[in-house]
Amino acid sequence: GMGVRGAVTSPTFVIARVHPSTGSGPALVHVDAYRLSGGLEEMEDLDLDVSLTDSVVVVEWGEGRVEELTEDRLHVRIERATGAEGPEGDARRVTIEAVGGGRALPDADALRRAVAGAAPASGGRAAG
Repeated sequence: GMGVRGAVTSPTFVIARVHPSTGSGPALVHVDAYRLSGGLEEMEDLDLDVSLTDSVVVVEWGEGRVEELTEDRLHVRIERATGAEGPEGDARRVTIEAVGGGRALPDADALRRAVAGAAPASGGRAAG
């Protein structure tokens, strides 16, 4: 949806992957912090703060590791249903929280509605 180059998949083996824009929009920097054992110090080694002003930076497994990179961010949590049988076992709960607000953040309520509308028809659902 951002119009970036390449398939956006988890950058598990490279820690971070940059997807340049194919138009005039920002690049997408996709980081997988799962294998990083340190906190902010280890994240700073990736020089993500350089990308923050002109890119959209998405960090998987970033909770407790990246909060100090910027005061203004969206915190997106995706939780899997536990103990559910059948189609509901694939259900996810998506929570979006706008933190800060000094910069122009997307409208969190509009994002919640978009995520809820994108829920798969195969029984899974998304909620805000």
